[in-house]
Amino acid sequence: MSKKLTGKTVLVTGGGSGIGQSICLRMAQDGARVIILDLTQESAAATAEQVQALGAECEVYACDVANSQQVAQVLGEITQKYPIDILINNAGIAHVGNIENTREEDLDRLYAVNVKGLYNTTLGVIASMKAQGSGIIINMASIASSVGLADRFAYSMSKGAVLSMTLSVAKDYLNDGIRCNCISPGRVHTPFVDNFIAKNYPDNGEEMFEKLSKSQPIGRMAQPEEVAGLVAYLCSEEAAFITGSNFPIDGGFITLNS
Repeated sequence: MSKKLTGKTVLVTGGGSGIGQSICLRMAQDGARVIILDLTQESAAATAEQVQALGAECEVYACDVANSQQVAQVLGEITQKYPIDILINNAGIAHVGNIENTREEDLDRLYAVNVKGLYNTTLGVIASMKAQGSGIIINMASIASSVGLADRFAYSMSKGAVLSMTLSVAKDYLNDGIRCNCISPGRVHTPFVDNFIAKNYPDNGEEMFEKLSKSQPIGRMAQPEEVAGLVAYLCSEEAAFITGSNFPIDGGFITLNS
């Protein structure tokens, strides 16, 4: 790996597992200092150990991105020590159900993490990025931002907002040297998928895994490392001309299923 991010500080929310963990490891391989914000300290600490084993600096902060006061306090501490060069808004939660199966508290919970959480962390770094005249923000959206998915009412609402906020931030901070893009994964093979199958399909797990894999036109799920590779590109100088864009990484789901 080339050390394209040497000297840069990258803040990753939800870096303890899955896509977030892979992003942390890839940022470390590219030479960055990695800071992890996560609710689950045990998994975040495990990611930090792997990052440090790659020779990179890593710090972990317990933080609920939905809690504005907590985010402001934590980011205040961090920005006093390091300028945040790159923010990866990866933390997010899911919900299955159409509007009739979505309770008000479900809607509020997804809004709090997926929408307000992104607002809190972005607001927490934008002033320092403006002051230094540069910054990169990558938001994790979803194919649900662009196409209709069955039984994903609340999740689609929240990820549609992620896409819209990406465009707004990119537009508002063009003259401050801040680039903002989002990534829209299709189905990615993470521990979340394995746990979901084990819990809901204990008797035919392999069959369900195959069915979910084949729902992507390319015939398989993405690997977290593939999403991390796209993040790495968008954080590099090679992507210096890219802002306000949405990048599907979906095995052809959006375009080939329409």
